[in-house]
Amino acid sequence: MFKVIKTEGKARRGEFTCPHGTVQTPVFMNVGTQGAIKGAVSALDLKEIGCQVELSNTYHLHLRPGDRVVRELGGLHTFMHWDGPILTDSGGFQVFSLAGLRKIKEEGVTFASHIDGRKIFMGPEESMQIQSNLGSDIAMAFDECVENPAPYEYAKASCERTLRWLERCKAEHDRLNALPDTVNPGQMLFGINQGATFPDLRVWHMKETAKIPCEGYAIGGLAVGEPTQVMYDIIDQVEPHMPQDKPRYLMGVGTPSNIIEAVARGVDFFDCVMPARNARHGKLYTWEGAINIKNEKHKLDGGPIDPACGCPVCQSFSRAYLRHLFTAEEMLAMRLAVLHNLYFYNTLTRRIREALDNGAFAAFRAEYSEKLARRL
Repeated sequence: MFKVIKTEGKARRGEFTCPHGTVQTPVFMNVGTQGAIKGAVSALDLKEIGCQVELSNTYHLHLRPGDRVVRELGGLHTFMHWDGPILTDSGGFQVFSLAGLRKIKEEGVTFASHIDGRKIFMGPEESMQIQSNLGSDIAMAFDECVENPAPYEYAKASCERTLRWLERCKAEHDRLNALPDTVNPGQMLFGINQGATFPDLRVWHMKETAKIPCEGYAIGGLAVGEPTQVMYDIIDQVEPHMPQDKPRYLMGVGTPSNIIEAVARGVDFFDCVMPARNARHGKLYTWEGAINIKNEKHKLDGGPIDPACGCPVCQSFSRAYLRHLFTAEEMLAMRLAVLHNLYFYNTLTRRIREALDNGAFAAFRAEYSEKLARRL
């Protein structure tokens, strides 16, 4: 299921096998919240740009088209025409992001739909049922992501409740996988570490979470307002207590530099909306740093976004053309920009894997961690 092939310091080179294929790690998962990458990018495009794992959102797909509709149509793989691994998050992040539209109790969370205001209840069992209907390869446990900074007592009560919710998720997930008509009976469950920015809560919660058998473990509730160094410090505190033989997933992170630094701290899986979101606003990543393609200086630039990039956009189109598309507000601007940025992120993790394979990750980190954080 998961094997560590090689290590360099705390950095790990691994392979993760699930019902829809084997994933080479470290890996960046491409975020298709509603079964599509924002920016008119399809599952067929994902193949071309080197995506290994697609990630979709439980809450959003439950609202529309409805997880039962997706199930009726054969599950999310068939629905979006993607035959590779899929991870579905649990809806737990929406407990944070829709704070003004929800109410938390021990049983679960009542949301007012951000679409039409209707009331929706989601608890551990409901989250597992929705994810089972979607048929993803990896289901995430239902949790609460608290804001940073958070009061200590609230964070403590929240991560204790998240632990109780994981026990309920595990029981329901096992029940659903055993049913004869389950869409993906090989679906795996990942538990999630919480505890805000309090090291003692984080360590306690990770130790307790690791006692509940899951196929992987995630660190959640980071990159939601705390300084970057605090995030790194929390990873350093939590990592020694994460099972060595299971994949580690840092949720919602992050910049290219964040990914390099988190790999150095022992993380295997990543996801973030940042590359696609930034692309849609003209911020594009290169191996020398980030550029704003909307800037006037690109108006007559006939070169590619990045001469060192092998993506289909850089092979065919110029910076000047991309800038024109953005200026003219053509939809193609967003599509090409998103394709480039996701290719960059997928290539970044591929190059990290190659560096680990060759015992050269420390040199890769020294060259690129700071460089990729620059704005050109």
